[in-house]
Amino acid sequence: MQVKDWLHPAGTVRITEFPEDEEKQIYTDGSKNDNGIVAGIAIFIKGKLEHQLKYKLHNNCSNNQAEQMAIVKAIEAIENIYNRDSRRRTATIYTDSRVTVQSLKNHRNHKNFIEEIRKKSNRTGETSVDNKIYMD
Repeated sequence: MQVKDWLHPAGTVRITEFPEDEEKQIYTDGSKNDNGIVAGIAIFIKGKLEHQLKYKLHNNCSNNQAEQMAIVKAIEAIENIYNRDSRRRTATIYTDSRVTVQSLKNHRNHKNFIEEIRKKSNRTGETSVDNKIYMD
């Protein structure tokens, strides 16, 4: 990713220390074990489990990449599920990945998944999603 494509630090993902009551709550996780590397997502709407998604990643990927991929795919899922609604959509994303949260806070970190999370979280217009990432 070229420098000109980086987001301004003021327009990055909002990271909260405490969960807020939100209509849409998304739980993400990534894992690496003998069975491979996977990213998982659970989407709750008004407290009810509505969607579960699972993605298998290449065996060369790390656990951190799986965690970050889960967040990217969660944002995409919310965009796709609610693409009929032109209002700004808000979702709280829960992750247990301290590395990802610290990377999002570090404005010098421009790794691909981190930048993708930032960009997808800060879109404007009809397909925007306002995400708060909470360290669970």
